[in-house]
Amino acid sequence: MKEKSKSEDYGALAGIRVLDLSRILAGPLCGQLLGDHGARVIKVESPSGDDTRGWGTILPQGSSSYYDSVNRNKQNICLDLREESSREILWELVEQADVVIENFKPGTMARWGMDFERDLQPHKPELIYCRISGYGDDGPLGGMPGYDAALQAYSGMMSINGEADRDPMRLGVPIVDMVTGMNAFSGILMALYERARTGLGQIVECTLFDTSLSLLHPHSAHWLTSGKLPVRTGAAHPSIAPYETFSTAGGAFFIAAANDRQFDALCRVLRVEELSESSKFATNEQRLENIADLREVLASKIQDWDPDELSAELLAHGVTASPVQDIGQALLSPHAQHREMVLELGEYRTVGIPIKLSRTPGRVATGPSLRGSDTEAILRQVAAAQPRVAS
Repeated sequence: MKEKSKSEDYGALAGIRVLDLSRILAGPLCGQLLGDHGARVIKVESPSGDDTRGWGTILPQGSSSYYDSVNRNKQNICLDLREESSREILWELVEQADVVIENFKPGTMARWGMDFERDLQPHKPELIYCRISGYGDDGPLGGMPGYDAALQAYSGMMSINGEADRDPMRLGVPIVDMVTGMNAFSGILMALYERARTGLGQIVECTLFDTSLSLLHPHSAHWLTSGKLPVRTGAAHPSIAPYETFSTAGGAFFIAAANDRQFDALCRVLRVEELSESSKFATNEQRLENIADLREVLASKIQDWDPDELSAELLAHGVTASPVQDIGQALLSPHAQHREMVLELGEYRTVGIPIKLSRTPGRVATGPSLRGSDTEAILRQVAAAQPRVAS
């Protein structure tokens, strides 16, 4: 992949200037999504660096696999915001920004004289200010620190994940952090769209708490309507059958026969057509009521299949199915290559851009910057800009 200049305009968000004051995952991911689609993103990093520079595989340039995965397409300036001189520079960066993203402990920006309602909005009414936190500013848990796993526990998400006879489990990916970052991205885009009509900015607030509760579908809907708590079902779906993993001659295999037509096709492939006509299995409701018997019959028919052959056969018959692959197999799969979901920029290898636009596509223009690598260039741009007029 050819490296692009940091100043080159591209994508749907070309011309939008983003100041990324965030760290860890949700905020940086939001900033990266904006940068992927052409926004000019400046990440402000403390002298000690983003915590995630020490997480995952440590890289020789002073970074890590974790940090690099959510901080591409950004310039980087190092500022010690405990010092007044650095906060003055921050003021000038805010002056030049369309969007600010921060996930400091609630109240931090206010202590620095940069409260949105009191200080920033009156001076720059078009500013869009994205505030990400664990629980929000107020309420019984307002201002409390929050991490992904803790919110998975508090929200009930862990209670529905894992096998029924084992302890609740954390999901294997930081789903709450990542979806919060995506929610923030969506909120910023809505605020930019609304600003184009009114000329005014606003606060975009996203919390890990709100996100975690919003992710509980369909279990939250079932509880709200019936008062019944779900039980853990492992890989199986609580409302659809068969929708789970089975063992094959070549490893674990997932089948999702989500309707009667797909179940009928599954039975034909496995040569057990009589199942789809049985009074025990003809409908999804009946299959759920007799899931143990269904599972036993299907398992006996699936166990001798080669997983790739079974996958090809079921997909050809309209049944969603797949071998259970590891991360490496998924990233090296021909379809991942076809979809450009693994990209290389010099020595930097990264997961591709999931949002595909036909006329204004996003791109990986630059890899992650070293801490403070663009400080001098950004300070020159600040100095060349018009001085801020006191409000």
